[in-house]
Amino acid sequence: MRRSLLLRLFAASALVAVASIAATAWLAARTTSGAIQQEQGQALADDGNIYRGLLKYAATHPNWHDVGDQLRGTAATTGRRIALTLTDGTPIADSATDGRPLPLRPSIVVDPLSVDSGLGQDTTADRIDPDAVGPYALPEADRANLGAVAQRVLRCVQGRSGVGTIETSPGGHPRIEGADPFVLSSCNGSALSLPTKTEQAALDQLSTLVNACLNRGPEAKPLAQVQVLLDFTWVRKGVRDAESEQAVRSCLNAARREQLTPYVAPAASLYLTAPSGEPPAGFTLSPENQVRLFQVAGGILVLTLLVTAFAGRRLIRPLRALTGAAQRMEAGETGAQVEVRGRDEVARLGTAFNAMSASRERLEETRKAMVSDIAHELRTPLSNIRGWLEATQDGISRLDDELVDSLLEEAVHLQHIVDDLQDLALADAGALRLHPEPVDAAALLGQVVAAHRPAGVSLSVETPASLPVTADPVRLRQAVGNLVSNAVRHTPSGGSVVVRGRRDGDDVVIEVADTGAGIAAEDLPHVFDRFWRADKARTRGTGGSGLGLAIVRKLAEAHGGRATAESVPGRGSTFTLRLPAGTVAAVSG
Repeated sequence: MRRSLLLRLFAASALVAVASIAATAWLAARTTSGAIQQEQGQALADDGNIYRGLLKYAATHPNWHDVGDQLRGTAATTGRRIALTLTDGTPIADSATDGRPLPLRPSIVVDPLSVDSGLGQDTTADRIDPDAVGPYALPEADRANLGAVAQRVLRCVQGRSGVGTIETSPGGHPRIEGADPFVLSSCNGSALSLPTKTEQAALDQLSTLVNACLNRGPEAKPLAQVQVLLDFTWVRKGVRDAESEQAVRSCLNAARREQLTPYVAPAASLYLTAPSGEPPAGFTLSPENQVRLFQVAGGILVLTLLVTAFAGRRLIRPLRALTGAAQRMEAGETGAQVEVRGRDEVARLGTAFNAMSASRERLEETRKAMVSDIAHELRTPLSNIRGWLEATQDGISRLDDELVDSLLEEAVHLQHIVDDLQDLALADAGALRLHPEPVDAAALLGQVVAAHRPAGVSLSVETPASLPVTADPVRLRQAVGNLVSNAVRHTPSGGSVVVRGRRDGDDVVIEVADTGAGIAAEDLPHVFDRFWRADKARTRGTGGSGLGLAIVRKLAEAHGGRATAESVPGRGSTFTLRLPAGTVAAVSG
């Protein structure tokens, strides 16, 4: 047994070790992956910030003359080398001062009129940087006037609807966001949608450029003149079709770039490298992430040792208790129990062992009680037979017809007990043979009642004209006969016993009701137990062998039904057989 425990402990330890190795590998991979993603994400974020900063500078300056200070400050913050050149290679600025060569290819091109959204930069459908406003930038006076109008409109809108905010464009033109259009219109919000003189002049210039583009080439005639609005949509006369709309959109994009070109810095090549000037090589973990990885791996190993020791201790202790309890049962202790803690497999094993031990103890007590009951039931008729035979042998009594009848009655009683025990044994073994066939239960009940005509007790039957059921007629008659005999036996003179039969859905219900003394509530659950009788004196006058009702229950179960009992003390009892009306198996068990 000890060797078996050691083998189980070894298996459990191996399982824990395998699980810990897998967990270590998984956590190391997750930690490494997380660290890589973190550092790569930081590098991408730094690159995006550098690009956005230079793009904003280009959109708000006509040249790159003063970009050097911004470039060097960003390089010091990010730890990167940052260099700018014109697209023809002419140097603009470089955070490195040692003249090291740049890579052959730039990291990206900084052009406010052709924004690359790959680094998270906000842009419009025409890829023009929103900060590139050029001639649309409002002077301070216009900004102040429009700001006052926007505050007045906002107060009106919020007073009526409770919502609304002021959003200001890069050119300085405010607008109300989040307000209902009807409320905004009623608060004179249209005053903010009209272009100022500065904006109108820029829009007129843009419309001229667009119309000049449209009037070039073979498509000049079908295309009408357009007027560009403040939101860079347009209005025009003429037939509106998909081809002309696309032509207007194309000319508008080209015209905007032409209009903004004098106000923004020219396109420049951006080089992002390591401080040494070389492009970043293979990825390496930072020292902080390396320490973190080692800490995770070490923590997993320590946890593995602790879990293995704890699991081994928890596994061995309950198994030793189970081994001791099993040895005590082997030595004869039928009710050996073990203490159960937790809800794991070992705890469930302990619970099952306790249930098995308790069941074994109950079975042993039942066996002892049954042996005692059988001995008691057989002792009385055997003693009577032996006593009369000894008296006849000694000449005290004479073997006349009356004595022969008495001895025969005792022998029949013994035979009845033996037959009942045999039926119960077959039922317990699942070998009680049934021969089902169509039976008229109404006729069968009438036959049983006719065979039991007790003196002093009214016995009647109440059934429909026909009550078909598929059952073994012999066994069904035996079950009903046992119920009727039991009812008659416990009904005093002047009482009545009624046998009823009826159909209830797919079942046939047979009831035997008497007007006897009834059964106490605490005794009612035991009426179908073997050798159980309410009268503990076990006299022949107060009860039979105590096996009749137990046989009734077994026969009902063999037919796929059940037997129940109801009783009101002082008013009588009702025993019920409920059997399926359909076909049952030819042999039960």
